[in-house]
Amino acid sequence: MAHLEIEHLNKRFGGFRALDDVCLAAEHGEFVVLLGPSGCGKTTLLRAIAGLEPQDSGSIRHAGRDISRLPPAQRDYGIVFQSYALFPNLDVGQNVAYGLNRRRAGREAHRQRVDEMLALVGLPGIEHKYPAQLSGGQQQRVALARALATRPDLLLLDEPLSALDAIERVRLRGEIRRLQQSLGVTTLMVTHDQEEALAMADRVVVMRSGRIEQVGSPQAVYQRPCNDFVAGFIGRGNVLEALALDEHHVQHGGLRLRCHSRLEPGRHYRFNVRPEVISLHEGTDEAENSFYARAERCEFLGAFSLVNFAPAVGGLPAITAQFSGNYLADRPPIEPGQTLRIGIPAAHLAPMRDPA
Repeated sequence: MAHLEIEHLNKRFGGFRALDDVCLAAEHGEFVVLLGPSGCGKTTLLRAIAGLEPQDSGSIRHAGRDISRLPPAQRDYGIVFQSYALFPNLDVGQNVAYGLNRRRAGREAHRQRVDEMLALVGLPGIEHKYPAQLSGGQQQRVALARALATRPDLLLLDEPLSALDAIERVRLRGEIRRLQQSLGVTTLMVTHDQEEALAMADRVVVMRSGRIEQVGSPQAVYQRPCNDFVAGFIGRGNVLEALALDEHHVQHGGLRLRCHSRLEPGRHYRFNVRPEVISLHEGTDEAENSFYARAERCEFLGAFSLVNFAPAVGGLPAITAQFSGNYLADRPPIEPGQTLRIGIPAAHLAPMRDPA
């Protein structure tokens, strides 16, 4: 039995279906990230688990206990909101101890727990400061300390890093992940940031229009998206549609390509090819799955460059390639209008599961 089990959850707001037959399970100690665009249902799902937005139908089980209809106070979780939700009139120590005040423990035990939590999040000795005296990153750590102070069995994070600047987000996401792993607490986090999801999750849950599109490890979801939506939402991609000629070859326009996956001859497939797997070849090197293409636009983005190509082979769509700075260091600069030979490695030509 999974540590958290969600079965056939449905939620409507008037005529809008926010959750549509959602089923999901999380193992003990797992870090699961709910990812998707605004309005996809990820926050509604998190709030349903917390009891803050009761579902219309379906069930939620936590540690073997049915919590579907329990009020929030009777569910064993800690939660961190996007807005931190710290009490401005309470100092840091009082904020962290807020959840402890309803529990039977002495003042000294509370103080020790506050000290322990502030040390855990890297903020020892600030218990007498007020939220307004802290940076955004510090406030978020205090919110995390408050959520963990009651030793919850489940941690819920609702876009906890979205209000921070880019550098602080990267730093704090690593600290949250290390903290979660050291405590072994089962965690669900909501985000719309693809990089954040890939960097932090054990499993990523991609949502759209109240439904789950795909669940898998960050590597699996990125490298093997199930459909066009997942491929386009997580990172950049080139979607190619081709007809299978035999078990390992497809025809795309005027180009014959080989792939490692086993195919059904005569069937149309859609493939997602990530820009970073596109390779450059010498003009005379007729390597497998390679063809000529004209560089249309080049974008220098620091550590890598993006190049938009127009293939010379009839029927092929525009292709975006990504080349690292090291890869291009020993090569002549790529200029718009230049014709080069590029290739798609057969190992990276994998069919998507769904047609769209």
